[in-house]
Amino acid sequence: MSTLAPDADGVVHNINADTAAAAVAEALGAEKLLMLTDIDGLYTRWPDRDSLVSEIDTGTLAQLLPTLESGMVPKVEACLRAVIGGVPSAHIIDGRVTHCVLVELFTDAGTGTKVVRG
Repeated sequence: MSTLAPDADGVVHNINADTAAAAVAEALGAEKLLMLTDIDGLYTRWPDRDSLVSEIDTGTLAQLLPTLESGMVPKVEACLRAVIGGVPSAHIIDGRVTHCVLVELFTDAGTGTKVVRG
């Protein structure tokens, strides 16, 4: 999927890939949204490695949003949009980890951070 899109006047815009993925997941009624990145998941107090969360609800995440590092903001906003828009869960996972998608989807522990409605 390309993140380049024209507006009504034909002007081409570069759409944030996280924003586009969330909108597509919401529009398709997806069961999950997977956001692959180069970190372990969501840290509530970066760079404190002990602050990695495995699951967080949308209410808590929305409150946490203003305190996050700028690089995580588009991913978190996309996860919030998707889950609030009806996608049951969104996952922020480390794409550098071997079999990260399989581990996230098919194990109880997962590998990143799962965002759920709440």
